[in-house]
Amino acid sequence: MLMPKRVKYRRVHRGRMTGKALRGNKVTYGEYGLQATEPAWITSNQIEAARVAMTRYCKRFGKVWIKIFPDKPITARPAETRMGKGKGNVEYWVAVVKPGRVMFELAGVDEETAREAMRLAANKLPIKCKFIKKEEGEQ
Repeated sequence: MLMPKRVKYRRVHRGRMTGKALRGNKVTYGEYGLQATEPAWITSNQIEAARVAMTRYCKRFGKVWIKIFPDKPITARPAETRMGKGKGNVEYWVAVVKPGRVMFELAGVDEETAREAMRLAANKLPIKCKFIKKEEGEQ
């Protein structure tokens, strides 16, 4: 389970997910990538499930990069609690993902294997994603 070792503030505001991803929108490390086409909060459990699905399909060949990190704490109040008494306790951590963000990268396998591995990973995520390749001429 991914989560920060320590944070400056224990509880944060919800924020808004407007606009497109300006950073992290290109394949940088691997040859193939899984790009988000919708905005969403991706939980640490979903990231781990997608990673496991990819590595299982690739049978530990190739290398996987996770390019998102869950650093936003999400709080929740206990059920049937009265209003007030402050903000709830941290329940889980999420990564804020905007459209265009490359979430996973893969290298060391052929395109057909990569495409299927990314499809399996995308099924574990709550958003629509698309498979992309590294463009020619990029370092």
